[in-house]
Amino acid sequence: MAHLQLSAVAGARPAAAGGRGDEMEDVALLDSYDEEMGLPLPGASGAEAAEAHVRVTGMTCSACTSAVEAAVSARRGVRRVAVSLLQNRAHVMFDPALAKVEDIIEAIEDAGFEAEIIPESAVSQPKSQKTLSAQFRIGGMTCANCVNSVEGILKKLPGVKGAVVALATSLGEVEYIPSAISKDEIVQAIEDAGFEAAFLQSTEQDKVLLGLIGLHTERDVELLSDILKKIDGLRQFGVNSVLSEVEIVFDPEAVGLRSIVDTIEMTSNGSLKAHVQNPYTRGASNDAQEASKMLNLLRSSLFLSIPVFFIRMVCPSIPFLSTLLSMHCGPFLMGDLLKWILVSIVQFVVGKRFYVAAYRAVRHGSTNMDVLVVLGTTASYAYSVCALLYGAFTGYHPPIYFETSAMIITFVLLGKYLEVLAKGKTSDAIKKLVELVPSTAVLVLKDKEGKHVGEREIDARLVQPGDVLKVLPGSKIPADGVVVWGTSHVNESMITGESAPIPKEVSSVVIGGTINLHGILHIQATKVGSGTVLSQIISLVETAQMSKAPIQKFADYVASIFVPIVITLSIVTFSAWFLCGWLGAYPNSWVAENSNCFVFSLMFAISVVVIACPCALGLATPTAVMVATGIGANHGVLVKGGDALERAQNVNYVVFDKTGTLTQGKAVVTAAKVFSGMDLGDFLTLVASAEASSEHPLAKAILDYALHFHFFGKLPSSKDGIEQRKDKVLSQWLLEAEDFSAVPGKGVQCSINGKHVLVSHRSETVL
Repeated sequence: MAHLQLSAVAGARPAAAGGRGDEMEDVALLDSYDEEMGLPLPGASGAEAAEAHVRVTGMTCSACTSAVEAAVSARRGVRRVAVSLLQNRAHVMFDPALAKVEDIIEAIEDAGFEAEIIPESAVSQPKSQKTLSAQFRIGGMTCANCVNSVEGILKKLPGVKGAVVALATSLGEVEYIPSAISKDEIVQAIEDAGFEAAFLQSTEQDKVLLGLIGLHTERDVELLSDILKKIDGLRQFGVNSVLSEVEIVFDPEAVGLRSIVDTIEMTSNGSLKAHVQNPYTRGASNDAQEASKMLNLLRSSLFLSIPVFFIRMVCPSIPFLSTLLSMHCGPFLMGDLLKWILVSIVQFVVGKRFYVAAYRAVRHGSTNMDVLVVLGTTASYAYSVCALLYGAFTGYHPPIYFETSAMIITFVLLGKYLEVLAKGKTSDAIKKLVELVPSTAVLVLKDKEGKHVGEREIDARLVQPGDVLKVLPGSKIPADGVVVWGTSHVNESMITGESAPIPKEVSSVVIGGTINLHGILHIQATKVGSGTVLSQIISLVETAQMSKAPIQKFADYVASIFVPIVITLSIVTFSAWFLCGWLGAYPNSWVAENSNCFVFSLMFAISVVVIACPCALGLATPTAVMVATGIGANHGVLVKGGDALERAQNVNYVVFDKTGTLTQGKAVVTAAKVFSGMDLGDFLTLVASAEASSEHPLAKAILDYALHFHFFGKLPSSKDGIEQRKDKVLSQWLLEAEDFSAVPGKGVQCSINGKHVLVSHRSETVL
């Protein structure tokens, strides 16, 4: 599928993203989002800020996102905050000298929500513009001229921004762009100048969450800690023995993630085994847990509320049950007492989460949907309890509305459960993109002389730049790289939209996630993790889903003042109806016989609070943005954010500069002509017999065309029947091909009935 990029830049037109993966935008894909949110762009000067991605749970509406943004923004040192309701994520830019990550977590939790840091490895961040500062040990320098010589060599290297060498300590500090030059190339340049060099450390750091198998006792934790302390390049770690996880911060320039995993297993003699936790899988697990928790609450509420509803609406029509519920249990009627018990459980046990959330919101000076739910249900419950006690001690039984509070909580929980399910489905596009990358890779092991000594299957997330990987026919390419051995054809339609497979040979560039059709390839990984083309696409979809459309910003503002307005309207409603009843402005027949104007007015006030749900207002636009960007990504259309979607309504024309991507995704033969006296049917039989042994998509197209030419209308209609009959027919009409051989990029040749048959492009006259 071709990836069409829609941006909100004035005057820009959407264009197909070329036919090659390496022609795609890198960091520029994210610029529009960063500019929109006011965040400094990667590599921007004068912005010494750190960033944190935080998973926030408990947000239910736009008022919640506003509360989180306000709480975090109030912390000293915080520069920018962007909160996504549907992704349950906050992106915070802050000054590390004035604020810490712990302060951000504390601010979110104080606002009444749960928060946890998302590992940096879980967030796709392009690194092509990042500048690193690395230290190298340089030996063989004897004087100031040597120092000047080394500095001069380093400064002339492409990608090196600056270099400082100290003679006394034999150290050199180099500032360089890792996408332009690697640390190994810097070492090689120093050694080529006649000096000794070794890489020590860099300012780069990565954070990864590792899952552990075999971490059971305190002794295992101590063993793991001792192993991690001895690994060079590992800066800090935190072990969670309960979840059998360890979060590590390491210098990827100094030590590879695979080396850390291998060291843990080898040093522990196999008692501990580590694997990289998939952040998207963990996020999906959190969504599933939240959905399961909400479903359990909904089931409990239904189990208790349905009997209350039946006692009020159905049981009075059944004489036996009506008599039973009218019996006295002390001063209370049996039916009223039973409803009181059931509703109390719903109100304070099942509905506890609403009280907790409302208390936290009010404590921090904000209001949300939970406040409305608490006000409406508590008013109904409190009135019913007072009416029940009044009737028990006076003998006059005013109407009670226990079922109102129970059913309100039940319906709200139903809405929240559906909301959780919808929020989980909005990230399906990202999950599908992540699934394009294979879970494992075959690593080619070589000795010091570069000879092939074996193969090893590893986790695809442990692939490191420079690794040589073996890609079998029909399997996916694990990472972006270059072919170092073999020839094949690769299906790159997921990136370029090209229906025809792309031939690959030595020095050809391959893209991670694409499919190797036939032929074994050895590729050398050049970009892994967040540096791959697929990660750039995932990053674009994520940032687009977090961006806010202008109309959504207005909706968020309305939602933030919606609850106070609703409460005010509820009070006005109660006052107006109560005053009208006290003055006799409406007939007494409007009020039930055993009721009064106070209860009559209170029911109107409760109705105003209950039906006023700002969730639709706050969820409509972000849901639309997430669904639109997700569906677009599935079809190859990459949208940079809600602003681009909102402005797309003004688009009158869409211009495509590459029509080759607008296809059905498979090759077909459109016409066949014979420029000799040979019959067309005989010609197609010869060509199809030759191509029947080839796996090339064009060969399949020729075979299907020949089959259709000979047997049109003679095949069964069902799909399964067609496949079975097709195999049988092929074995009957195709001729036997001998000495078959395929020359990659040229065609096939074989012998059929003593005739030498060549099938090739007309420009390839010799095979």
